[in-house]
Amino acid sequence: MKTTQAFLGAVMAAMIAASTSAQSVPSPTAAVTIVLVHGALIDGSSWRSVYDVLTKDGYRVSIAQPPLTGFDEDVAATQRVLDQLDGPVILVGNSYGGSIITVAGSDPKVKALVYVAALQPDVGETSAQVAPPNNQRSNDLRPTKDGFIFLDPAKYAADVGADLPKATADFMARSQMPIFGAAFGTKLTAAAWRDKPSYAIVATEDRELDPAIAQRMANRAGSKVTNLKGSHLIFISQPRAVARVIETAARAVK
Repeated sequence: MKTTQAFLGAVMAAMIAASTSAQSVPSPTAAVTIVLVHGALIDGSSWRSVYDVLTKDGYRVSIAQPPLTGFDEDVAATQRVLDQLDGPVILVGNSYGGSIITVAGSDPKVKALVYVAALQPDVGETSAQVAPPNNQRSNDLRPTKDGFIFLDPAKYAADVGADLPKATADFMARSQMPIFGAAFGTKLTAAAWRDKPSYAIVATEDRELDPAIAQRMANRAGSKVTNLKGSHLIFISQPRAVARVIETAARAVK
């Protein structure tokens, strides 16, 4: 009897020790923080559906809020978020947010970049230079007296969110966060994709960023490319597909 009790006691002790050890080891997802950066005319809340998928899958997620008042200010706002974090970071940007992460991604915490229907300029290039708006799109822009830019609300859905529910597109058209036009003319001083892994999602029905231009930028950067059928706001219309690419980047972090 004593031998049996001793054996059972040893088994129980081993099980408790194994359980404690498992609980003390962080999961691979918990070791990585994903930072999401919005583009022009929108704010960080646009990432909500992607945020929900990533956090449900166990990732820590932070959302930067660039003020869109100038390129340097937008990079600085993203850097403030990075400064609060410990451990490896996956930096994700949409649209003009791609230019922001290209510079902010130089932070040593950033281990990979994910471009979601986003600009990928090189050092010395501007956002406007790598993806100039076509004449039709230029006619849809509404500049303000103080140099900011809106998109004509009546053209919003067709130009950037044709695959969004009408109610969502209508709300976003009426809640635009205007961008200071001069931000598109600022030359980049760094290009993190030159020495860090990068991933690019090309939205094949994008009317804001020509898919062919997006593909060329991704090829130049050596990005791993995923093509998804959808609009410029593909991360809102297909959050799970976008999250899968982001999680692929996160799992590759050593």
